[in-house]
Amino acid sequence: MKKDDFLKGAFVATVCLIITKILGALYVIPFYAIVGSKGTILYGSAYNIYAIFLNLSTLGLPLAISKMVSEYQTLDYQSVKKRAYKIAGRLMIVMSLLTTVILFLAAPFLAQNIIKTNIDINSYAPLGAFSFAFSELIETKMMIEGITTVMRVSALAIVFVTLLSMMRGYLQGMKYITASSISQVIEQIIRVIIIVFGSYLCVKVFNTTITTAIVWTIIGAIIGAIVAFIYLLYKKSQVPEVSNYEIKEEEKKITNKDILKKVATYTIPLIIMELIGMSFQLVDMFTVVRTLTAHGFSVTDASNIMNIVTTLGIKLNVIVMTIANGIVISLLPNLTSDFVSGNIEAVRSKITRTIEVICYITIPMAIGLSFLAEPAWTVFYGPDFYGPRVFCVSVFVAVFGSIFTNVMIMMQSLNRYKKMYLALFIGFGFNAIMNIPFMVFFGEIGLKMYYGNLIATMIGYGLAITICLIDLKKAFHIHYGKTLKYLAYTILTSLFMVAMLSVLKTFVPISNPSRLISLLIAILYAGIGAIIYFAITYKLKMYDDIIGIKLKLKRK
Repeated sequence: MKKDDFLKGAFVATVCLIITKILGALYVIPFYAIVGSKGTILYGSAYNIYAIFLNLSTLGLPLAISKMVSEYQTLDYQSVKKRAYKIAGRLMIVMSLLTTVILFLAAPFLAQNIIKTNIDINSYAPLGAFSFAFSELIETKMMIEGITTVMRVSALAIVFVTLLSMMRGYLQGMKYITASSISQVIEQIIRVIIIVFGSYLCVKVFNTTITTAIVWTIIGAIIGAIVAFIYLLYKKSQVPEVSNYEIKEEEKKITNKDILKKVATYTIPLIIMELIGMSFQLVDMFTVVRTLTAHGFSVTDASNIMNIVTTLGIKLNVIVMTIANGIVISLLPNLTSDFVSGNIEAVRSKITRTIEVICYITIPMAIGLSFLAEPAWTVFYGPDFYGPRVFCVSVFVAVFGSIFTNVMIMMQSLNRYKKMYLALFIGFGFNAIMNIPFMVFFGEIGLKMYYGNLIATMIGYGLAITICLIDLKKAFHIHYGKTLKYLAYTILTSLFMVAMLSVLKTFVPISNPSRLISLLIAILYAGIGAIIYFAITYKLKMYDDIIGIKLKLKRK
């Protein structure tokens, strides 16, 4: 196998992530048709909690392994590199078993707090009193039981996914990005096949409950992780490891205790970063339903809105976030290597280039998807009242989330822990404190209440990003002048693109209940929008400078 440099690694990771996310988005169409809104609420509620516990089980170690392996490989500390991988791996396995048990036991409590309303769960309605409150009570109990079951099954997937993450972290640290990225595609293909066919057989053939069908999504994740892990074991066997190496004097001084300290130093920031990143969604899960139901929404509508914000909308947001996630995989080992070797100029370049690439791609995509919220939602989930209305705003959370993820990885790679902690806690603290007040405020001024929590989330991300970028500017003397100029050009060009599409809208309406027609409309508008955006940014020479590929086209 051949190692990948920063740009190639980012490109390969991004392409594989695009394939993975496309599969992840497309399977939602048949899956949603099979299990319906209730099924996706069960899946989303359980999956978001599972993701939190998965992060706890790995302790941020996959990225920490990537960083340590990259660091020791750069210093040519072969012995320490191998010891660090073994120590971190054993720690991951122990933690995965522990969190599996905790999630299994805590599932009922967590489920009850997700679907929590003003109705007393333990209340008793007299026989024959088919009141609204009684039907709400029954529905709530069924939702809690279903989420509990799915959570407990998902707990079993933690061990398998942890092993897979450990192997990916090692190969990424060695800069073998291609093998790691291909394993994601393999995992997703297996997972999607089992989810779609398994849920179809459960619901349409064997007439089982929706909960049983959702359980198949977890089984698909387990089998997909096992197959991908076997593939990576084979690829790791092809890595040209140094066998006859001389242990340097500096290495001999590094004990296992020292390695554990470094593991803690690297993982604690990652744990906090990942947990707070996930907690932005968790705040919505624990506040949206109870706030909306307290202001006149039914449990069904409130749960549907929460599902759109935390699950269904996020599955469409990955269209925007894929580029950023691909860059992360390549950014951490390469930025770490530059920092360890003292190449500060390369550090500055990667920081500004990363932000410019993310903004150049994600901002027009988010603005375009917001404009096409109705046909995009119809294609994936069918006509829905709340879906497009929530998604047209929630898609912008993906832009902030993309920048947030990469900026935090920069801070972690460059050991800027104190300011990173400050940024994380200020950003999350604002979101946690202001989520409900923003919802109430938006309702009082005549806006949709569910926009309030989305705006609070974006402001929280924005505060964290700003604090980190200011710190990086001071620490590495980075100048953001060109980056800000390109950001302004990107926003203005994107708005001009939407203005042109609005003209087209008078001739080709975007509203249509048919999924096929909506798909054709989305493709038409996306194609025309992309041509407009690329043509203008090419004339402004943004494409050449940001992407770094000079196209031989004549500029008039």
